[in-house]
Formats: sequence, C-alpha cells, structure tokens
Amino acid sequence: MNRANGLRLGAALAAGSLLLSGCLSADSSELGDPDAIQIGISLPLTGDFSEPGKGVQRGYEAWADHVNSRGGLLGKQVELIILDDQSSADRVASDYEKLINQYRVDLVFGPFSTRLVIPAAQVAEDYGYLFVEPAGAAEEIFQQGFDNLFYAAPAIAQDHYDHLAEAILALPPEQRPKTAAYATMDDPFAQGTAYGLKEALEAGGVRTVVDEVYPPNTTDFASIAAEIADSRADVVVGGTQYQDAVNLIVALRQLGYQPDLAAFSTAPTNPEFREALGEHVEGIVSPTGYTPTATYPSNREFVEHFRRLHGTEPNEDEANAWTTGQVVAAAVEAVGCADRSRACQQGLIDWLRHNEVPTVVGPLSWDRTGKPQGAHLIQQYVDGEIRIVLPHDTAETGLVYPKPEW
Repeated sequence: MNRANGLRLGAALAAGSLLLSGCLSADSSELGDPDAIQIGISLPLTGDFSEPGKGVQRGYEAWADHVNSRGGLLGKQVELIILDDQSSADRVASDYEKLINQYRVDLVFGPFSTRLVIPAAQVAEDYGYLFVEPAGAAEEIFQQGFDNLFYAAPAIAQDHYDHLAEAILALPPEQRPKTAAYATMDDPFAQGTAYGLKEALEAGGVRTVVDEVYPPNTTDFASIAAEIADSRADVVVGGTQYQDAVNLIVALRQLGYQPDLAAFSTAPTNPEFREALGEHVEGIVSPTGYTPTATYPSNREFVEHFRRLHGTEPNEDEANAWTTGQVVAAAVEAVGCADRSRACQQGLIDWLRHNEVPTVVGPLSWDRTGKPQGAHLIQQYVDGEIRIVLPHDTAETGLVYPKPEW
C-alpha cells in the first residue's frame, strides 16, 4: 500500500490504531501487524457529527491501548483501522465494505449516530459480522430485524428522559410546568430523545406549544428561537447533537427567554459545551448513560487510564466506545476466537444473546433486537459542575427546578 495515499500515523498508532483517509488500496499487506487482531471502524471525524465522532475515536483508542498494555485479546495485540465516513450514510456503508473485503478485518465496531449505524449494521449483517455499536439509540434501529446488533449503552433514545419525566410529573400541581417547546434536529436519535420526553409530558398534561424540526446542517436558529421565546414555554427541550444546541441556546439567550427547565440531548456531555457557553450552562439538564464517578468495578480503571492518556476525565461518547470494546472483548474471551469466519462471528453473537457483560456503564444485557435493558441517568449543571441529579438513589445532588437564569 502506498503510504502517501492517506495513511496517517502518529499519536493514534501508540493507542493501537491506524487512521486512514483518502484513497484506500485493496492490498492491505503493508497495513500494521499481520498477527494482530484487526478491528475495522468507520467514524464521522468530519462533517455534522465530527465532535462526538472524535469522542468515540478517543474512547476506542483508549480501550485498545489499555487492552494491549495488558497482553491483548487471546494473547494477540489489538489494532484499530479507522476510516472517516465524513458523516455520510452512503460513505459509511462503503467504508465497512472496504474494511471487510479489502482490509479483511477480524472484527468491526460501530460508528456514531443512528443515521450511520443502520447502513453500517446492514453491511456487517450481510457478511455475518458481530456488530456492537456505541451511539445508535433510536427506536428504528431495533425495528430493522438485525440479528447481529447490540447497543453498548444502558437505554435507547426514547427512554433517555424517563427519570426526568417522572420527576417533573411528581411535582405538586402548582409547581408543575404547564407548557413545553420542542426543537429537534431531523435525526432519529435526536428526535427520539426529545419526543420520548414529549410523549411522557403530554400524557401528564404538559401542553406542547412549539414543535420544530430542523435539518442537520442548520446554523441559524433565529426564527426557531423567536417562536420558542414568543411561546413563553415553561420547558424547552432540544433534540440535539452538539453545535446545534450551542447555537440554539445562544439565540434563546439573546432574546431574553428564561425557561424553568432546559433539557438538551448529547451536547452537554461534551467538554466543549461548557467552553462554548461559559456560565450560561447553569441549570441545563441532559440524559447520560455514564458518569466518571460510577462505582462499577471497571470504571475506576477506565477513568484512570483515560486521564493518563488525555489529561481529562472521559465523557459519555468516550465511555460508550470503551464499553463497545468491553462487550466485544467479553465475547471474544468467552468464545475463544476473533476472526472473520462465519462460525466465529455467529458464536460471538450467540454468546452475547444469552449473557450479561459488566461494563463501565453498568451490567448490560440485551433483548432479541439488540436493545439494552437499562435506564439513563439525568445530569445537570449545578454550581458550574455537571452532576447526576436523577434517579434519587444514585444522585450526587438534587435537581434544581426552576433553573437559574442563563
């Protein structure tokens, strides 16, 4: 393979990964260690989902570095081959075709975003590969009939806000919000989180006064913000990824809109969120499947290893990527194989169908569709720090309601 055709080696190589872009050759004989277990991954490192995509990359690389430092899997080193799908559903399918047919990887890990998971999972299933994914949580994923897919997180998108809905509807009638405004990206995951909460609140008598859906590439939120501000909704809910949440919040603040509750999916789990908004993050709520303070046995080891590599604590995207590695590794070690044969891949799939795996996000098990059987935590910025506030038995502090002005 001609290294000038886009093979970039650097810090990622130390973590057991090879990051590729540009033209790819069908000849992978020069790529990495032929005796290693090669894992193929496509991630949105550019485009609409690049911020969380890079977080997933960091999590995968940290997992590979940790595994290799402990002797690898089945006595072999792990090597990640990561392609940039540019946040394109067409490209992600092509990437997994290349990883399986040209690079002949032993295993695959999933990408970020429901939009990318579905076409990627279809390719993996066509070739009989186990497909564990860290960030495809929309209900429609689990309605596709995939036999090979497992979501490496506690709950699907529609269930992310369950604990928050219960807390809101448990408030005394005089304190309970009366109206809510929803603005969501046209994305199955983002809409799933927002509309899961919308369904629960409407059932409890909270009236919807705004319901807007915007394209993924939207940057100007002036009109949506104006509609929300004019509605004077008690609650604002954003079905968001990252930059769209930041832009919407800035637009709402500029109009002087002050809700009693502000909930945004995904964005608040990114460290860049606080950097972008400063003190104005105070009181913002979001669901999360992970906290660095969790007491699950492997979590302390994960946090310490990640901090040594990156100097920061891991966020949810990074944790879900690490969890993906944990889930696959558990199956590999139990079944005793990690190769591209149909027999090995089916053995890994069958083992996960019937077993629970301890992870940094808690013990995971799945139904026949690959849907996890857990619930998300609710976090909130309290006194400038992101804290778990729900459910009450795992809360670090209480839910602040109404929220402070932003």
